[in-house]
Amino acid sequence: MRATVAAAAAGLQFFTDGRGAPGCGGRVRLGTRRSSSWAGRRYSVEAFAGQCQSATTTMNKFSATSQATSTTRNTWGQRRDDHPGLQVGCGAISRDQHGSNANRLFEEIGEEVTKKLRAFYEFCRPHTIFGTIIGISSVSLLPMRSLDDFTMTVLRGYLEALAAALCMNIYVVGLNQLFDIQIDKINKPGLPLASGEFSVATGVVIVLSSLIMSFSIGTRSGSAPLMCALLVSFLLGSAYSIEAPLLRWKRRALLAASCILFVRAILVQLAFFAHMQQHVLKRPLAPTKSLVFATLFMCCFAVVIALFKDIPDVDGDRDFGIQSLSVRLGPQRVYQLCINTLLTAYGAAIMIGASSTNLFQKIIIVFGHGLLALTLRQRARQFDVENQARVTAFYMFIWKLFYAEYFLIPFVQ
Repeated sequence: MRATVAAAAAGLQFFTDGRGAPGCGGRVRLGTRRSSSWAGRRYSVEAFAGQCQSATTTMNKFSATSQATSTTRNTWGQRRDDHPGLQVGCGAISRDQHGSNANRLFEEIGEEVTKKLRAFYEFCRPHTIFGTIIGISSVSLLPMRSLDDFTMTVLRGYLEALAAALCMNIYVVGLNQLFDIQIDKINKPGLPLASGEFSVATGVVIVLSSLIMSFSIGTRSGSAPLMCALLVSFLLGSAYSIEAPLLRWKRRALLAASCILFVRAILVQLAFFAHMQQHVLKRPLAPTKSLVFATLFMCCFAVVIALFKDIPDVDGDRDFGIQSLSVRLGPQRVYQLCINTLLTAYGAAIMIGASSTNLFQKIIIVFGHGLLALTLRQRARQFDVENQARVTAFYMFIWKLFYAEYFLIPFVQ
């Protein structure tokens, strides 16, 4: 821009010089009038030249300022280049910000996944899942005669039965929750459907998927006893929970107890024993002493579980017209009936153990059942039917006794 102003000034000088010679000649020829006209024009040109000079000065100042700014920028750029730590620091800050956002995102995703998995765990009713795992594992050992029977074929047959049974277990307990949402808001508000953590659609998807997986595994196994167990469990579990004419058996105390007793005490023992002995080991079906003991003892346990489970739910059952034995007789009387039933069963088990000819088995059976009976009596003294927390804790304790019994059953020979 400074070069442009200089060129304009040079052109102006040329214009002034070029007009000077004619001007002189003009004054000679035209006299005073011409001289006056030239003087006015000269004044105008000089004024214009002054303005150009002022503009040139201003542009020089602007150029100096620009140079100073450029020098400052270059100096800062040189300083930044001379100190690579500044570049590293800026880059580190940027990376830390991105890393912090990514970590926060992963933490949120992890928390959400953990929350859903915990809700699914509660939806499956873990105490029933543990009971299924321990029960089937114990019964699967009863047909075994020696260590030679523990082969990969046996392991595969056991896993097929266990997987199918677990999926059917999830179907049964999930279906019950789908039809008990309003009741569970009173009795079990922490369950996923009752609390709203799972939607009804989510519950339906889990229940149907579990049912399909259970029958798929059972069909693929080709085991008639296993398929029979799955089919009966499906029918009884559906009849127990579904709100329809002639169904919803849980409304009637006798039918509700019969469903639990048949599945937990009879079906699990007989069907899965037959699956392992007849289908997996390819041996003729022959009941053993341990199988008969397990079936009879678990009949008592299944009755106790069926009756005691309604004690914590008595308020919701009464409000929704479910005539459980706890509603009809009262929680205290049902509790005493359950304790007496279990103590009688433990006494019978001790007598069976004492009649055993094998000393090791005799010690295990007598000492094991005696210890369980003593523990039950100690816990029963602390029971308070009016304390909801203690009632629920005692119900979970009964399930633990249920688990422990399956560890003793294989020793009954």
